[in-house]
This record gives sequence, structure tokens and C-alpha cells, in this order.
Amino acid sequence: MNISSLKFFKNLRATNRQFAVIGLGRFGRAVCLTLHGMGYEVMGIDSNESRVAQVLTDQIAAHAVQLDSTQPSALIEAGIPDFDTVIVAIGNYVQESIITTLNVKEAGVPNVVAKASSEIHGKLLVRVGADHVVFPEHEMGCELARSLTRPGILDRFELDPDHSIVEVMVPQSFHGKTIMEVDLRNHYGLTLMAISKEDAKEDDNDKFIINPSPVTRLKAGSLMVVIGDNTGIDKLPV
Repeated sequence: MNISSLKFFKNLRATNRQFAVIGLGRFGRAVCLTLHGMGYEVMGIDSNESRVAQVLTDQIAAHAVQLDSTQPSALIEAGIPDFDTVIVAIGNYVQESIITTLNVKEAGVPNVVAKASSEIHGKLLVRVGADHVVFPEHEMGCELARSLTRPGILDRFELDPDHSIVEVMVPQSFHGKTIMEVDLRNHYGLTLMAISKEDAKEDDNDKFIINPSPVTRLKAGSLMVVIGDNTGIDKLPV
């Protein structure tokens, strides 16, 4: 079975969402590359002409526009109000980042994600309307620590700072036991949402059994998707 082809979360993501990324430095390019690779429509924006040209050359966005994002009229003309989510990836120029975030929010974009370079910067972004603030270096450090200590976790969707949905490999200690015998709820405070089908193929539309029967036996190396407290997730056997 090809584990990488069974990604549970990619089946949950809507494919008709549109994203705009403002700021095409390393972080912004990485966001464009990932979203574009997942099949989403992405527009890249930067005030630097060479960065815009490079994004188009590398084909990591459907569209790319050079403009000054501190000018509300330029954002309106580029069609920013039509996007579902805008990522403000300007982290090193605090004033430009804050003004851009304010402009995008005032343009009516429902979901604005902004990159912050410091705690104070993050607080200012929230004050001007950012719906979500990210600290890439901090989050990369946390993710690296998790991957080193919890190698069985293949994907994670954070619901809030304390709770997540994770896609994790069934540990050897669970092999051959039924879901009822493992009793994730009582031992770890977790709820099992789905398990991978043993005979799933890469081109199958449904590779997971949702809400499996309690008498289903688990197989080491297959996948299970659980939801719950991060503390319980961290206690799962390796």
C-alpha cells in the first residue's frame, strides 16, 4: 500500500477556493508553490518586478501582479475583494505589512492570514483585522520538534492551540487489537474518525473507512485519523 497516496486531509479540502499571496519572498513563494501544487488558483503579488516575473517563470501561481499593496486602489483594481483568502507574506517590513493587512481587510476579504516577525508585530496585525497571524520560524521549529519525536504523525490540522486532527500510522502495539480493545477515548482522550482501507489503491476516491466499527481490528503501518487534545495525541505509542 502506498501510504503517501492515502492522505486523508487532501480529500477534505475544497478545490474551488481562490488565494492571493502578497509578498513573494521565500515564505510567500513557498505558500504559492504549495497551494498551486494542491490545485488551487493562486495569484501572487509583489512590488518587486523581478519577483513577480520569477513566479510566472517558475509557474507556481496562475497569475502574478506587480503593485504597491499599501495603496487600496491598486488592490481593488487587482480584484483582491474577490478572493476567499489573502495571505500577507510581508514579514520584514512591519509598516508595509500592517498597512497591507488593513487595506485587504477593509476591501472585504473574509479571511486574511498575515505573517508576523515578532510578538508586537503580531498584536498589531490582529488590531488592524488579521483573522490569523502566523510566526513561520516559531511554527517550523515546533513542527520540526514534533516530527523528530513523533515520526508516526503524517499530517496535522490544528483546530485551536490545544486540539488537533492528526493522520497517524497505527503503532505496532495496536496491531491485531480491535478499536474497542485499544479504547482511545479512555486511555488517551481521543476519538477515532477513520482508518485506511487495506486494499486501497492510489486512484481510489475513498481510501478511508469513516467511523469504523468498534470490532474492526487495527493493522500496524496502516493509517488512522484521530481528533482530540494535543496532550493525548503526544501520548500515543510510537
